[in-house]
Amino acid sequence: MREIFDNYFAFATTVFMGLFAIVNPISSIPVFLELTSNMDKPQRRNIATKSVLIAFCIIAVFSVAGKLIFHVFGITLAALRVTGGILVFVIGYEMVRGKDEEKSNPKLGDQPVKADHGISAAITPLAMPLLAGPGTITTAMSYSAAKDVYHLAIVMGVYGLICYITFLLFLAGDKIVNVIGTNVMMVITKMMGLILAVIGVQMLALGVMELFKL
Repeated sequence: MREIFDNYFAFATTVFMGLFAIVNPISSIPVFLELTSNMDKPQRRNIATKSVLIAFCIIAVFSVAGKLIFHVFGITLAALRVTGGILVFVIGYEMVRGKDEEKSNPKLGDQPVKADHGISAAITPLAMPLLAGPGTITTAMSYSAAKDVYHLAIVMGVYGLICYITFLLFLAGDKIVNVIGTNVMMVITKMMGLILAVIGVQMLALGVMELFKL
């Protein structure tokens, strides 16, 4: 019994470290604050809740039936990486440019809040590709397919914990800004935008290489 517990605990620890490193919820805070900059607290909480729930559902579905979904729709992981890379690059590019340079082309955070805007922000880019991107999907699928149903449950539970941590970080975003200051947060936002843009280019390059088998 002790050996079984140790095995599952070690597996859960490995899954948590792997998924947490890939998801990196801390890096998503500036994106969340940017997209919800013109929203009040209830609306922000609503977006945070929707984004983590949608991300969890995405990972759950792909963990259970990812290979079948890819086969039925003729989707390849390379194509998913290319699409995700483009989306991540666009978001990163907008974060680097900042609001002052986009007065003629306001972003979601600058516009009046509507229901469709809210769900759009929760789905893209927060839920996918930031919280449930190609890397997260691939990792969750590999962990889930390797073992039995108990290991699948562990993967789901661990990712659920990461989603909850992300939810708490999103809600604490304003407090984090108050502690470190607006100017510092602006610098962090631009730095994260640059990093996101680079990650997007890397995802796109990997996807293109896989698509054309370079």
